[in-house]
Amino acid sequence: MDNLSYLSNADTAYIESLYQSYKEDPGSVDFGWQKFFEGFDFGQDNENRPAAVSSAATPAHVLKEINVLNMINGYRDRGHLFTKTNPVRERRKYYPGKELETFGLSDADLDTVFDAGVEVGLGAAKLRDILALLEETYCQSIGAEFTYIRNPDKMKWFVTRMERERNTPNFSIETKKRILQKLNEAVVFENFLATKFLGQKRFSLEGAEGVIPALDSVFEKGAELGIEEFVIGMAHRGRLNVLANIMHKTYKEIFSEFEGKAYDAAEQFGGDVKYHLGYSTDVETAVGKKVHLSLCPNPSHLEAVDPLVEGMVRSKIDFKYDGDHKRIAPILIHGDASIAGQGIVYEVLQMAKLDGYATGGTIHLVINNQVGFTTNFKDARSSTYCTDLAKVTLSPVFHVNGDDVEALVYAINMAVEYRQKYHNDVFIDILCYRRFGHNESDEPKFTQPLLYKAIEQHPNPREIYNQKLQEQGSVDKDLAKEMEKSFRAMLQERLNESKEEPYSNTNPMFSGAWKGLRPAAEGETPAPADTSVSEEVFLSIAEKITTLPSDKKFFKKIEKLFEDRKKMVQNKTFDWAMGELMAYGTLLQEDLRVRVSGQDVERGTFSHRHAVLTLEDSEEEFVPLKQIGNGSRFCIYNSHLSEYGVLGFEYGYALANPQALVIWEAQFGDFVNGAQIIVDQFITSAETKWQRSNGLVMLLPHGYEGQGPEHSSGRMERFLALCAENNIQVANCTTPANFFHILRRQLKRNFRKPLIIFSPKSLLRHPLVVSKLEEFTTGGFQEVIDDAYVRAKEVKRVLVCTGKVYYDLLEKQQADNRSDVAIVRMEQIYPVAQERLEAIKARYTNAKQWIWVQEEPENMGAWPFISRKFRKTDFDFDVIARHESSSTATGYAKQHISQQLAIVGKAFEDAAGPEVKKAVTKTTRKVVNID
Repeated sequence: MDNLSYLSNADTAYIESLYQSYKEDPGSVDFGWQKFFEGFDFGQDNENRPAAVSSAATPAHVLKEINVLNMINGYRDRGHLFTKTNPVRERRKYYPGKELETFGLSDADLDTVFDAGVEVGLGAAKLRDILALLEETYCQSIGAEFTYIRNPDKMKWFVTRMERERNTPNFSIETKKRILQKLNEAVVFENFLATKFLGQKRFSLEGAEGVIPALDSVFEKGAELGIEEFVIGMAHRGRLNVLANIMHKTYKEIFSEFEGKAYDAAEQFGGDVKYHLGYSTDVETAVGKKVHLSLCPNPSHLEAVDPLVEGMVRSKIDFKYDGDHKRIAPILIHGDASIAGQGIVYEVLQMAKLDGYATGGTIHLVINNQVGFTTNFKDARSSTYCTDLAKVTLSPVFHVNGDDVEALVYAINMAVEYRQKYHNDVFIDILCYRRFGHNESDEPKFTQPLLYKAIEQHPNPREIYNQKLQEQGSVDKDLAKEMEKSFRAMLQERLNESKEEPYSNTNPMFSGAWKGLRPAAEGETPAPADTSVSEEVFLSIAEKITTLPSDKKFFKKIEKLFEDRKKMVQNKTFDWAMGELMAYGTLLQEDLRVRVSGQDVERGTFSHRHAVLTLEDSEEEFVPLKQIGNGSRFCIYNSHLSEYGVLGFEYGYALANPQALVIWEAQFGDFVNGAQIIVDQFITSAETKWQRSNGLVMLLPHGYEGQGPEHSSGRMERFLALCAENNIQVANCTTPANFFHILRRQLKRNFRKPLIIFSPKSLLRHPLVVSKLEEFTTGGFQEVIDDAYVRAKEVKRVLVCTGKVYYDLLEKQQADNRSDVAIVRMEQIYPVAQERLEAIKARYTNAKQWIWVQEEPENMGAWPFISRKFRKTDFDFDVIARHESSSTATGYAKQHISQQLAIVGKAFEDAAGPEVKKAVTKTTRKVVNID
């Protein structure tokens, strides 16, 4: 570096040493020095360098080269803080700012040429020109956050992509006209609804109409890049506009719903409000490519749909697109308050790169109204941006001025490109506003007077864009008026038709993957499903899944476990784990898909399943069930520590593929309350609200074994309280064979219903909880199991129960040789097998007492449901249970044992008497005041 000879000896030695290190390994010196030496070498090799560069160099100039590099990186890193992205408010100020002085430069340096210009693709250039490029790229209508990504290749892609075009759109006239057309549709549609349906809620998109051309561009760009299908999830704001102008749901159908014509008093279908409904359709892009679009129905729990969308996409990746996630993409449309405030968003983001849940990257759009219901953004989050959780998965974020529709389309096109190239999530934060209150009848000035004073005077995005196009000379000044006139006339025609013609649903549920299935009618008694398997097939599968490969080394305990399982095959008697695994194996043999997910499901919380085996001397895994049929059709995944997100994901997975057995298992059934929103809003009510069936299975370990309040109860009472109209199935099986049959039954009926099974813990290894081979190979699921140990005529009392408590009662019955007390098991609690119960009751002609026995407190478990369901019947149940309680169970083992013995003892008290006292034990509480 001869031309640095003017420096002091110390400076020269230091810089020379850095330069030599750079020559040997560029990564060995700091980023700023890397860029300086790159520029220096470029300048030395460039014979056409401006004369100013060849002027005598000074130590100060060398340091300023570094300062310019720092400025470039400063804009890339913090430029988003100084953008023009807020259409109705002044942006908050951030310090230090982007003034030249921040980087050790000044106005006096503007015409100085710096080699650092090579870093932004200008070569040696004046500071003025470098600064102009940075301002245009990073501080106009698009603010980009990407420097935290850490991956040099991804960062370079963004830098090159954005700085080359200076983040400035350069669309063709045709594209500009299409953008104007979609903006026109968005604006006029909202205005039309407002004038024709006064006072009706619609949660309008006004203030954020740019979302419509943005979504339109996603599909155009996505189709160009190979995406064949999009699955969309969004809350209610703007949904009607999306349904009409993106999904192509007919305006006539939407108007009929406003008119109330969708309601039919003769139908069971309860329906939902207009702005919660879903839709699916095929659209054709401008260049003639076909794209399938699905918009998921969603309740007012704004982000609840997020995991469903991801599950649906993953399901289709697996069974429809042969694992190719570049052919389908999820789109989630958030609100600024909900994305920052709802924990489900974080749970879903943490799935993004997990093997069992990855979908190849999600495109997130945030309709940033800058206000929640009434809450100012300063009160809605602690983070700088509502999208700051994107940094968790190192996902880039573009903050875009919602009034600059071209910038929005430009940014979203870049987002789609990034998703397809790097299979990563990407966020578009659309800074806009909400023209009215939370709904159209709400008064926002109560809480936001200054903001809404500004909004009142602010033109809509169509007016702004039309003015811009006219100033450019891109369109005729009357084009927007003509678009509005013709579109409004068409809307009026559709409105007239909706008033004159009957309502028709153009989006039936039972099509595509659901073809051939149907909903089960209320009151229908389905025919028994044939779930038996031939002995030859059963034993063949059992042999395969109990055989370990001889060339692999397993832990001694695993080898012993599989030796025991092999003996089960030989003895033709199988425990719970084998019954479960055989259900999966037989379905796989029939070329059906099985997916199991949840916390620790591969081994099983209670170390019973061992569906995935890890070798002793490596992390290699062996999956016995993958030896059956097409091995890829069996998938089992340990999930991250999430109930809400994972249950929603699996519900979405099952929604997309009714020909798969999809199972979510809670670590303990007690923890399902962390996913209560999915249970309430989707699992138990989706068919009534949206005519959407689902065959998801939930396994909720349940049973009182002295493990305390958080390890006893799957809250059976909550599910049973939601049972109506044959919406779900609730079961509590007591034999491996019955469990086997109920799992197989899910795919053997011509309809799908969610199945909630309160699965066992201690029964997994109970010596009596086994089933003979013939119980698997003949018959089917038994909703009710009668007592096989008594003579009906001798019975004076009938105990009816469900689940584990049966074996406690059985032990007492057999030990005391009580032939006067029968024990009947309700294996399926809902729908109630009324005919079967009545047939059993007819056998016990001498029984004077019918008693419901449960382990749970009287106000929990099945009793609240049983007492309501049978209150006007001949059964006239009494109850034996723990005393009502605010907590599910005691945390003291001795107290648990005492309570359990009392329940069993009370059940077998003298059966001759007419009365049985209920609620046998009560926990004594001592209140301690803490000062």
